[in-house]
Amino acid sequence: MSRGIGEFGPIQEQIPEWAAVIIALLTQLGDIWFLALVLTIAYWIGSPNRDDIGAVAGVWLAGMGLYKGLKEIFRFPRPDEPLLDPDLLPVGVQQLYEATAFASGYGFPSGHAVNTTIVFFGLAHVLTVSTRRRRFAVAAGLVATVAFSRVALGVHYLVDVVVGFAVGAFLLLAVQALSKYLTDRTTVAFAAAIALGGFFVVTSDVAMESVFILAASLGAFAGWQLIVLGRRLVAVELPSQAARPVAFHGGLAALALAPLVGTFELFPVLSVYVAGGLAGLATALVVTVPVLRHSPHARRAGVSLAFWLRAALAGLGHLLSPRTWRRALSALREYAERVRNRVRNE
Repeated sequence: MSRGIGEFGPIQEQIPEWAAVIIALLTQLGDIWFLALVLTIAYWIGSPNRDDIGAVAGVWLAGMGLYKGLKEIFRFPRPDEPLLDPDLLPVGVQQLYEATAFASGYGFPSGHAVNTTIVFFGLAHVLTVSTRRRRFAVAAGLVATVAFSRVALGVHYLVDVVVGFAVGAFLLLAVQALSKYLTDRTTVAFAAAIALGGFFVVTSDVAMESVFILAASLGAFAGWQLIVLGRRLVAVELPSQAARPVAFHGGLAALALAPLVGTFELFPVLSVYVAGGLAGLATALVVTVPVLRHSPHARRAGVSLAFWLRAALAGLGHLLSPRTWRRALSALREYAERVRNRVRNE
């Protein structure tokens, strides 16, 4: 049974050929690569809002696990209603259009709708640029543009994008509600990402994409726990007070990192699981590095570490230099000669 309500004809008939390419480019605003780039840049440069941006990234990872898992459960096909025959376009434009205007896999719910709802509305909620009303207006415009492009291109029915919007909004509100009971919203978001990444792994029978999403969620969660641990350790006044945060946050980080590191021992080097482990560890670095780079405590520790490292390298270089060895050999010969002379005299 079709999920359509006759939406393609009235929309596609009004779109000229030249506008089809523009719509195909606009749909990239909801692609995973673009949203990952937006979140990474915002997280790395958004020092005052970094925790909240991290929470949005966690909800986004959770959203990917949820909607991809739902696709595997429902297995509803996409519509076969292309907006334009690529053969009608010039060769160069044709290749661009084919790369951006078509989609494969199951169609319900729309991943682009889920992703854009979480990322754009999430950032509108946590950022402080301009006014709140303008931020949400821009976010609504971007989400509507991407949703329209998916229907216009014929890769989703209208119900797909409506449900996708509802799924994204539900996750944002759910994490917001949970954060009222658990103080660290970012930890809640990354924990939800792990749970829903596992959901995708199960429903897809361990598909390659599910391994990467779960690994990225584990790496992000571990990296964030190390950040929280560092903040707790800086705040303690007595060494005895450090035991609890080390045990709790350090333990959580170790539990999340264990399966990522374990892939190197359990699977062949060129397997998808090792690639997932590497992706998870890289995600942990992406999460932790910008915080360490802007932390005064981390900078002081880094300066001290760099000083002692330079001192150690200088000492090692002096120890291994030929001049040092010649002096040592000369001193040994002199000492040996003194010993021989003493033995002879006795």
